[in-house]
Amino acid sequence: MKVSEADILIVPGYTNSGPDHWQSRWERKLSTARRVVQAEWAKPVREDWVARMVEELDAAAKPVVIIAHSLGVATAIHALPQSKAKIAGAFLVAPPDVDNVNIRPKHFMTFGPYPRDPLPFPSLLIASRNDPFGSYEHAGDIANAWGSLLIDAGEAGHINSESGHGPWPEGGMVFAQFLSRLRG
Repeated sequence: MKVSEADILIVPGYTNSGPDHWQSRWERKLSTARRVVQAEWAKPVREDWVARMVEELDAAAKPVVIIAHSLGVATAIHALPQSKAKIAGAFLVAPPDVDNVNIRPKHFMTFGPYPRDPLPFPSLLIASRNDPFGSYEHAGDIANAWGSLLIDAGEAGHINSESGHGPWPEGGMVFAQFLSRLRG
């Protein structure tokens, strides 16, 4: 699949992805990409975030490719059963462990638990060995449940600007390869 054949939805997490975040950089480079914009970035409410995601999914004119980071992963996964959109694939990065009672901020827990049904489309989940919001083991568990290919990012923190992943060229190469294998 080519970029022009898909509606690419960028799904940021808590507090949005700033201008230097890899999601923002990719959004500027991918001609058919658009961000799922939430009304309240700093106080996420699962029902509101999921409803907004469903709106964006259902507005798609082409098969959708999801690029979700952090709490955006939980948002996307919860929105899927409510949408009628044709999903071509999902690129999921740094999912937080929303079932962990020690997670901060606490309102992340309102996004749990994750549905565990296999995803009916190709998906790739990239996780770090030292993500402060979710363990690699947790990411492996949900990747297994969803039938996602798990990619080990090593010790990459939360795979965001703060962990040194502004442009994230390695992620871009993995995404390009993933996209090229999708069918519309």
